[in-house]
Amino acid sequence: MIITTIGIDLAKNVFQIHGVDAHGNAVLRKKLDRSKMAAFFIRLQPCLIGMEACGSAHYWGRKLSAMGHTVKVMAPQFVKPYVKTNKNGAADAEAICEAVDRPNMRFVPIKTDEQQAVLSLHRVRQSFIKVRTAQANQIRGLLSEFGIIIAQGITNIAKRLPEVMEKSDLPPSFRDLLQRLYNHLKDIDKQVDEMDEKIQQWHRSSEASRKLAEIPGIGPITATALVASIGDAKNFENGRQLAAWLGLVPRQHSSGGKSVLLGISKRGDTYLRTLLIHGARAVIRFAEAKPSTTWLNKLLGRRNKNVAAVALANKNARVVWALLTRDEQRFRSDYAPSPAGA
Repeated sequence: MIITTIGIDLAKNVFQIHGVDAHGNAVLRKKLDRSKMAAFFIRLQPCLIGMEACGSAHYWGRKLSAMGHTVKVMAPQFVKPYVKTNKNGAADAEAICEAVDRPNMRFVPIKTDEQQAVLSLHRVRQSFIKVRTAQANQIRGLLSEFGIIIAQGITNIAKRLPEVMEKSDLPPSFRDLLQRLYNHLKDIDKQVDEMDEKIQQWHRSSEASRKLAEIPGIGPITATALVASIGDAKNFENGRQLAAWLGLVPRQHSSGGKSVLLGISKRGDTYLRTLLIHGARAVIRFAEAKPSTTWLNKLLGRRNKNVAAVALANKNARVVWALLTRDEQRFRSDYAPSPAGA
């Protein structure tokens, strides 16, 4: 019995495995506890292993690759069409095993330890920002019940709240509550600053991240997230494919020879797409203050600013791919492509 392809349905404790031979015949159906996974695969002859992109997929991808296996990770939505019956571990493992062997299947690059660590910093920073915003809104909402209105923004609360607690005739118990909430807000703000500093440290140590930060609309936060998420940009055939992976291309609804393009597809990484679009909005704000004949100003003259922001984010994504696939290349604001046929 020679197993050529295996599909693994990952879980917290119990893993389902489905293996086939060179003719596609099922020769292995097995449940494995987490503690027995490494021992089982280290004794197995090297083969192709497929997994869905989910929690611990990159960890097991690195571990099984170190044992000599060829590991490929796929997005769950690409595996779902191959599920033949109701959802269960065995059916999912069989579907993964079938999907991983398709010649036109798209795969997710396996991330390194360092990439996962940087992305963890970004996730924690983003969660702190959400908690900080919620805490600030709660303080503003409680004060509005007493007729005290503070404008939106963290800085406005930091400026007004000490004065409000000192001069207003609020009940002592409510003052104590406000002080507790304000201290909590300052602690969260400090945590965000510490996360920013750690990301900045990694940015300064990464040549690729520093190179991407030279692009207008991309700063250290966006650059580090892009480098850690994309990994080897050569996994994408061109810049258009990277932009599509980020969800910065139109969604299609075409049929019968009639092409219909809708809004952006919103596929891929929402966090990266948000960073790129916000960075593009910052560039647009400065471009509007200095009218010129650049590509962006011409676009702003005929299209909505939100459309222009997505278009600029799409263009920046293609520039990112070009810089990451050419180690010696640096960003040039005056770069112009050679004429066709030159």
